[in-house]
Amino acid sequence: MEIPTSIQERINKLSEKEKKSFLRDYEGALVDSGEAIGTVAAQAIGEPGTQMTLRTFHYAGVVELSVPLGLPRLIEITDAKKSPKNSMMIIYLDEEHRNSEEKAWEVAHSLDEKFLRDICDFRIDINRGELIIETGDEEARKDIQKVVKVEERDNALIISKKSLLDLKKLMNKLEKKRLRGFKDIKRTFVRESNGEYLVYTEGSNMKKVLKVKGVDKTRTTTNDIHQIYETLGVEAARNSIVIEAEKVLKDQNMDVDIRHITLLADQMTVMGGLQAVGRHGISGAKRSVLARAAFEETEKHILNAALSGERDELLGVAENIIVGQPVPIGTGTVNLRVKPRT
Repeated sequence: MEIPTSIQERINKLSEKEKKSFLRDYEGALVDSGEAIGTVAAQAIGEPGTQMTLRTFHYAGVVELSVPLGLPRLIEITDAKKSPKNSMMIIYLDEEHRNSEEKAWEVAHSLDEKFLRDICDFRIDINRGELIIETGDEEARKDIQKVVKVEERDNALIISKKSLLDLKKLMNKLEKKRLRGFKDIKRTFVRESNGEYLVYTEGSNMKKVLKVKGVDKTRTTTNDIHQIYETLGVEAARNSIVIEAEKVLKDQNMDVDIRHITLLADQMTVMGGLQAVGRHGISGAKRSVLARAAFEETEKHILNAALSGERDELLGVAENIIVGQPVPIGTGTVNLRVKPRT
C-alpha cells in the first residue's frame, strides 16, 4: 500500500501503537477502484437533509442577527444562489482596532449604509409648492446642495418647484441617495469573541469592506459564496462551500464525512466558476441526453437531442440503468473479451 508523502511524515511522528491504529483506520477509509463515489456522496448528504429543520435561527452570540440554517441554507449552498436570504459578514479587525470596543465601533459605523431619509425629515408644503428638508447633519446638507439648488430658511433647506409631481419625484430621489457606508450593509454589531472585538454585519459587500482601514483581510469572511468567488477566486469559493455546508450539518448534529462535502465542492467549482447542482448547473451540463432527461424537463431534452441528432455514448450511471445495461462502476468497469479457438 503506497502512502502519500504528507501522510507518511505524520506517521513517522507517532508511537508504534498509534502508528498501527492510524494505518488500520487509513486502510479502512480508502475507496475501492470503481466505487460510485458521486452516488455515495449524494446519498450521504441527501439523507440527513430529509431530517433537517426549516427554521431560521439567531446567529450565535448576536441575537439581533437572524440567519437561515438547516435545509434552507443547504439548498442555498447547493443551488449556488447569488443572493442568500440573510447574508452576513464576520469582520475581524487588525491589531490597532481589535482590542478596543470604541475603535471597533468606529469601523462598524463607517460600514453602515446610511441614506438621506435616515437622517433628514422631508415634507412637502402644498400651499407654497415647496419641499422642506430639516437635518442637523452638515454632511447631508452639503450633499443635498450638490444635487439641487436650494435656499436656506429657519435652519431648513427649501426647494421650490411649480409642479407638486416634480416635488414628489425629487423627494423620492433624495430619500434614496446614499450618504455614507456601503451598499447592502444594513446594520452592524460589535461583539467580543475569544478576547477580541469582531464586527458582525446584516448584509454583505466583501469587495468594499476588505478595503476599509482597520479590517483584517486575511480572516474576514461572508456567507455569500458568490461574493467570495468574485473577490478571492474559485479556490476560496470552493473552501467556503465546504466550510458552510459542514457548519450547517454540524449545527443539526449530523455526522457527514468531510470527503463527501469536498467532493460536492469540487464538482461545483471544477469548471473554474460556481455551478449549481440542479438543471441550471451540473445536472444540466451533463453530456448524456438520457441523464439530463432523467433529472428534469424530460420531453425538452429528448426533443432537442432528436432535432440536433445528438448521440449518447452511455458512459454514466443513469443512462445505462435506463437502457438496462451493466453500469460502468465496480465490476462493471471491467470489459473482458475471449477470443475463441478456431
